[in-house]
Amino acid sequence: MEELSWTRPVSCANANNCPEVAVTSEAVYVRSSLQPSSIAELTLAEWRDLLAGIRNGEFDV
Repeated sequence: MEELSWTRPVSCANANNCPEVAVTSEAVYVRSSLQPSSIAELTLAEWRDLLAGIRNGEFDV
């Protein structure tokens, strides 16, 4: 795996429990700052579907 450049939301700049995302030309990688060695790999289509679901409230409790 190539060296990934991880980013996190601006609102998490000084927090310990934040999502982190690394985007490459072929995949999107997601991890928690609490467990940086546990990485989920999503295809670009899966990433788009996840974002659409979040925006549409599909995961709201």
